[in-house]
Amino acid sequence: MAAKTIVLKGKGMRSEAIANAAGILPGHLVQLMSTGKIRVHPTATGNAEKAFAVEDDLQGKIISDAYAIASIAQYEVFPPGAEVNAIIANGQIVVIGSMLESAGNGELQVHVPDTEALFADSSGDVSPIYTAPIIGYAMEAVDMSGSTGADPTGRCRIRIA
Repeated sequence: MAAKTIVLKGKGMRSEAIANAAGILPGHLVQLMSTGKIRVHPTATGNAEKAFAVEDDLQGKIISDAYAIASIAQYEVFPPGAEVNAIIANGQIVVIGSMLESAGNGELQVHVPDTEALFADSSGDVSPIYTAPIIGYAMEAVDMSGSTGADPTGRCRIRIA
C-alpha cells in the first residue's frame, strides 16, 4: 500500500515559506533561500539540510498536489532516524540500504562518493568536494530505471541520516 503522507515516522520541525516556483511537490528535498522563500534543492550531490516539502493537509491537499508559485508551502526539517516518503529521480535503481543524496531537482539519487582530487582541474577550476551530501538511507527498493519525467511512482521510504 502506498503511503498517503510524507512524514512516516518521527517528527520534524514544521515551518512554512513562500514557494519560489511552481511544482514543489510534497516529498521534494527543499532549500530555504536568502529571500526567505523555498525552492527544490538545486545542487546535485551537494550539502543539504534534511528539509522536505509536506502535504498541505490543512487545505485538504494530498501528496500529489504541487504547490503553486507564491503559495505558502509547508515543509519540515527532520532529525536523524525520522522516516520520510521522498521522491526518487528517474533512472535510479535504489535497493534497501542505498545511501541517497540530492539529484539537484528536489529528488534523491543513489550516492556516488567523490573521487576527484582537491586541486584544480585542467581548466584551472576547483571542483567542490561536499562533506555532507547524504540525506538518508533507502528503507525499500525502488526501480526507476525505465521511468520517464511523467512517472508518478518514484516514492521511497527513507530514514534520515
